Amino acid sequence: MKSVAVIGANATRENAMGGGSAQVKAKYEITPLQGLKNALGTKAKITYAPGYTVAPGQKADAKLIAEAVAAAKASEVAIIVGGWIHGYDYSKWDQNAYDAESVDKPDMNMPFGQDELVQAVLKANPNTVVVLLGGGPIDVSAWAGQAKGIVEAWYPGMEGGNALAHILFGDVNPSGKLPLTFPVKLEDSPAHKIGEYPSTPGNPLKQFYKDDIFVGYRYFDTYKVAPQFAFGHGLSYTTFKYDKLTVTPGKQSATVKLTVTNTGKTAGAEVVQVYVHDEQAAVKRPEKELKGFDKVFLKPGESKTVTVNLDSNAFQYYDEGKKQWVLEPGKFDVLVGSSSRDIRLTGNVTL
Repeated sequence: MKSVAVIGANATRENAMGGGSAQVKAKYEITPLQGLKNALGTKAKITYAPGYTVAPGQKADAKLIAEAVAAAKASEVAIIVGGWIHGYDYSKWDQNAYDAESVDKPDMNMPFGQDELVQAVLKANPNTVVVLLGGGPIDVSAWAGQAKGIVEAWYPGMEGGNALAHILFGDVNPSGKLPLTFPVKLEDSPAHKIGEYPSTPGNPLKQFYKDDIFVGYRYFDTYKVAPQFAFGHGLSYTTFKYDKLTVTPGKQSATVKLTVTNTGKTAGAEVVQVYVHDEQAAVKRPEKELKGFDKVFLKPGESKTVTVNLDSNAFQYYDEGKKQWVLEPGKFDVLVGSSSRDIRLTGNVTL
């Protein structure tokens, strides 16, 4: 690779300082662009184009997008660094763009016309990776299916640019998993669909949690709503095979064992997730709930046995009438997978 186009205002923007009470004064910060330059040195030409402007009310800028498209067309690879922003004085910025306390976003859309930018660059150079900065889900439905790679970088801190370069160039095999669900659109989230958000008109401080226990993946799985990216989802530069599942019952517990094999050509790590489904209960319960997990590191072709112990808490629910935790005797399904929507093995146990 001899040429790379780095696109996006977040590639040069320092985002490590946080917002509100989360503010810290970093001694230095390696931006994504600087990290890429540090990694490549003189091995490849880097062309930078901002693609969009960070400013209140800023929409897509045709001139900046044209410059970004030209850079992408002239390069072998394009890396877009976008998403939301951090900072210390969020009163000066659009609430839709800013991650900070005391500011609620009206939607999940990327600000500053970034959707138009990403779509134009993907069309100009299909060999494009999109890097997202931000503290929560972002609506990427307009272009997610076209991007060959999406990196959720959150806010990676002082050494973030170097870390990002190590991941993009394969020095490190990323193995993170989403700790939350990315909805396709904001209206799909339980707080909006069955909850009371935004606040009750005329009484913004009065809220009823109508979404009940169906928060996050519990809602998406129970109500059969397809997410953009599921809870627990995360790809790497290798693949993993799950097999040989056994579920051994105890008195009010179970031991889950399985074999995980690295079936790719790169060393990597996988987070094995164990969910439990109560086949019959006296109260309404989610379709399944995460009750255990383990992270296993494997060389190419290597296999390891993963053991996850489920104690009585994994099979209980809280009975509001009795005001206590209850473990009803019966059959429970044990679902093992790479995410809440990628279940690889299924077993069961009767307690």
